[in-house]
Parts: sequence; C-alpha cells; structure tokens
Amino acid sequence: MIEETETIDEFLARRSADVEKAVREAAAAEILPRFRRLAAHEVDRKTGPHDLVTDADRLAERRLTEALGALLPGSLVVGEEAVHADPATYEAIQGDTPVWIVDPVDGTRQFVHGDDGFCTLVALAHRGALLASWTYAPARNEFATALRGRGAFLDGRRLFAGPPAPGRDLSVATSHPDFTTDAQKRALRALWTDNVAPRPCGSAGLEYLAVARGELDAVAFSWEAAWDHAAGLLLIEEAGGAHLTLTGEPFRVTGSNALPFTAARDAGTARRVAELLRTAV
Repeated sequence: MIEETETIDEFLARRSADVEKAVREAAAAEILPRFRRLAAHEVDRKTGPHDLVTDADRLAERRLTEALGALLPGSLVVGEEAVHADPATYEAIQGDTPVWIVDPVDGTRQFVHGDDGFCTLVALAHRGALLASWTYAPARNEFATALRGRGAFLDGRRLFAGPPAPGRDLSVATSHPDFTTDAQKRALRALWTDNVAPRPCGSAGLEYLAVARGELDAVAFSWEAAWDHAAGLLLIEEAGGAHLTLTGEPFRVTGSNALPFTAARDAGTARRVAELLRTAV
C-alpha cells in the first residue's frame, strides 16, 4: 500500500518486489497449470480465428487486477480482457490516476499451441509516462524488470542492448501477417530491402525483451494496444534503446501515434528503421 506522503517513485522503490511476487503468483495459479493442458472449452475466439482468449487469460487478469489494486489503492487497471468486455475502460490511460497496464498472457496463440513463447506483461503508468514494467515468461523461468531511471534487469542481471554489430543485416521482428491489414502489410514491406532481415513477430513482450538483451535489433509494429507495448518499451529505454513513430516522435501509450512505429536497441537503429517505414507511407 502507498503511504499518504509517499510519491509513486518511492512506492516503486519499496514495493516493486511485491509486484513481481503478484505476477509470479498469478502465473503459478492460473497460467502454468493450464499450459499444454487446455481443454477445448477453455479456449474462445474474440475478433477472429487468430484472436484467441483462454481461461488462463481471464483468470490471471482477474487475479492481477485484485492484487495490483490492493498494492496501490486508488490506482486503476487497464487489462486486455477487461477492455475487450468494455472498451471505455481503456480511457483510464489518458487520465490523472496511476494505471496498471496488464496483458495476462501475451502470445495467447503460442500458449494455446503449447509453445513456451508467451509471457505476462505489467506496466505502471501515470499521466502518460511509463514508470515501471514487469515481463515474466513463466514457461522459460525468465523475469525482466525496469524502473524509469534505474535500469532494466533480467533475473537480476543488468541489461544493456548496445548497437548492432557492423556489417551484418538488421534483424527486425514485424507485426505478424495474420494480424495486419493490407495497408499495414504495404507499410511494413519497406523493410524487405538490402541489409535488413525482417520476420513475423511472436509474443510482442518477448520480442521487446530480445531487443533489450541485444539478441534482436528492432521491432516494427502497426498497432497501438498499450498492453502489448508498455512494458517492453520501458524495458528497451532502460536498456539504452529508443523508439520512434513515423513522425520521429517517441511512441505514446496514450495513443494517436503515427504508425507503424519501431523500437530498437539503439537510437541509430531506431532512426534507420523509421526512415525505411516512412518511405512506404
């Protein structure tokens, strides 16, 4: 619980480990017991055949909503499944109240197919600024955290993305074709050029982690849903990376971004990918 005279930064310095505990407990209770054990009645479609939701998504989000709200009374939770049920709840991101941004299972399709490439994403934002993030890949037993101004860490080890090695193709994960319109496919096609090696992304959260670790050079995405991006964007920033929209501005979790956008392991790579994306618009 936040103390009356305490700032949010002070709260995070004192209680960040409790947020991590809440994330781990939600995954242990609702996600991992269903991994590779999902029954047919535990999987539903939302907007289309590739947009899946499971009981693990719903129940983990419910548990996280209760736990995070208790840790920071007066805060709000914007979760992917709650927004699907009531789109108006997304507007809280633009308000003055601290907001927890939650994706209970990022990479639901992978989760449903028994692939370990999924994660739980939590970020804390206030007035549009990302303050902290937690990225947990429970099937891989990897946990990444970031606090604004205090660095990014993976299992306690500091992350520094660093620039790509010179002379090799840039590796870029892009919006998966199953989730893009024809116009978005055309915009991203600019990355199919010399010295760039694009590929479809998996879990957005894990792709962001790969950039922060220096294993992937950049991502290029065509959608804005904050639960997919908030945790990873702060992780990349704190690892020394950068993100840019088509107008050359950083991505805003509050929305109204010029898309597609990129996040990269260093500022130079972000500018290079953004310039390529602009040629297709």
